[in-house]
Amino acid sequence: MQATTIFYIIISILIINFIVDRVLDYLNEKCFDNEIPDKLKDIYDEEEYKKSQSYKKTSAKFSNLTSLITTSLTIVFFLFDGFKHLDTLARNYTESPILVALIFFGVIIIGSEIVSTPLSYYETFVIEEKFGFNKSTKKIFWLDKIKGIFISILLGGAILSLIIWFYQLTSKNFWVYAWGLVTAFSLFINMFHAKLIVPLFNKQSPLEDGELKMAIEKYAKKVGFTINNIFVIDGSKRSTKANAYFSGFGSQKRITLYDTLINDLSKEEIVAVLAHEVGHYKKRHIIFNLVSSIIITGIALFILSLMVSSPILSEALGVSIPSFHIGLIAFGILYSPISEVTGLFMNYMSRKFEYQADNYAKETFAANKLITSLKKLSKNSLSNLTPHPAFVFVHYSHPTLLERIKNLES
Repeated sequence: MQATTIFYIIISILIINFIVDRVLDYLNEKCFDNEIPDKLKDIYDEEEYKKSQSYKKTSAKFSNLTSLITTSLTIVFFLFDGFKHLDTLARNYTESPILVALIFFGVIIIGSEIVSTPLSYYETFVIEEKFGFNKSTKKIFWLDKIKGIFISILLGGAILSLIIWFYQLTSKNFWVYAWGLVTAFSLFINMFHAKLIVPLFNKQSPLEDGELKMAIEKYAKKVGFTINNIFVIDGSKRSTKANAYFSGFGSQKRITLYDTLINDLSKEEIVAVLAHEVGHYKKRHIIFNLVSSIIITGIALFILSLMVSSPILSEALGVSIPSFHIGLIAFGILYSPISEVTGLFMNYMSRKFEYQADNYAKETFAANKLITSLKKLSKNSLSNLTPHPAFVFVHYSHPTLLERIKNLES
């Protein structure tokens, strides 16, 4: 296969992905004004419903604009040999493959931030502010950006350097060592993310003694779930939106509640939400997702090992010297259709697991409390109550609110 053919395949993939996403968005936007199902009519009053409609339409327009800008810039970068010029720039400073790759991707990260930061700023301080969600300050916004870039460079740079080092030592067999590295890193982050990463952005404090903690501990004892770590996170310093999540394994196992969740829901509703999270743990959904992710990563790395050293990939991007970092860029786009398929599978399984976790909460606590909590959370986040089925199939990791309520009431 000729390098020019590969180049046009890459451009075609970018364009097709953009078109498919826009078609799905268009179908979803057509459903914004659909009549709300009877089971959901108690969520919004007339004024709140109008606000919800306005938020959905504003967010959709901004999403479409963001996608158009990023896709257009990416295609222009390909058409004008951007990767070739970037590779030449990096090689002017060093001949080390690892350092060339770090400079190469470092410049890409900086360029990406230059484009995405104004868009993110507008979304936070204009759109989210307009609809009453934003609680972040400009100081928090910029500190989050700086910390995020620093962590990406530190962790991403270290992992990339090791993978290229494996590639230099073992050639096509590098994928086995890279797979082991990524697996170890994934397990480590899963165990210690709440202790090492979260504190860089948020304050976490143990849930205070009181009725809520007693109710949670009573439920945990009832279902035989050992939980010694219940934390409250100050999510309200950035947004009014609420959340709760489960993380870690063994002694590092913990439940984290957003302070907004505690403020928005009653004691029984919070326990119902936690019963759902415990359901994920009891049904081993977290293990399944982790193992699936590791397997999918292994497959991707194996396919990468078959292609990355091919000079055709480098030539397709206009680069005369074959290199790991150029092959990685080309492979990332060529592999994206497969990634979309695995994404569909993972979303399907995730929706299935959500039903199972809901059923666990229904059987061990109370379906009606979970229903009222889901309604409140949807109302407070101005959620779309009438999404298009195709959009749900491709993008949703959770069933729609209507589907979850029907399941809980069955």
